[in-house]
Amino acid sequence: MPATQEISETLIRSNISRAVCDVFKTMLSRNAEPAVTVGDGAMASWPPIPVDGDAVPQVVGTVGFIGDVNGLIYLYLPLPFAELVTSHLLGMTVQELEEAGDEVVNDAIGEITNMTVGSFKNGLCDAGFPCKLTIPSILRGSNFSIEPISSVNRFIYSFESSGHKVVADILLKAGD
Repeated sequence: MPATQEISETLIRSNISRAVCDVFKTMLSRNAEPAVTVGDGAMASWPPIPVDGDAVPQVVGTVGFIGDVNGLIYLYLPLPFAELVTSHLLGMTVQELEEAGDEVVNDAIGEITNMTVGSFKNGLCDAGFPCKLTIPSILRGSNFSIEPISSVNRFIYSFESSGHKVVADILLKAGD
């Protein structure tokens, strides 16, 4: 089975950039532009660790993939942007969104993450690394970090959209 060492950082970067930009353009009518990259093995500074309790609430969608390569992608959106994305995606007013509650935002961000990771996965499959998606899940919070085990390769890519930072945190490991 292929090992993650055979998957170049260029392949990962191009697939996640294409996936994020296409999903944001198609589903949200918003541009997403690549920003800062933190390469494999580097400690992530996202989400930023709050200073003096000044934490920014995050809605984080995650979807995994299994096959010749296994992994997870966490898509971080600041809460205000997650709410804006949900309003646009579902055609809801701010008041309707407030009345509907967190579950609607969770569902919308889960679906955006699912589409993004699905597009990323298709790029892996096209490159000879067949895999399948897992179900999406949502994390919410203001002061947490994802810490992968040592045998996992990590890639972090930042995007800017409508003045907000969106981060894709990718964890990869060779399939078993």
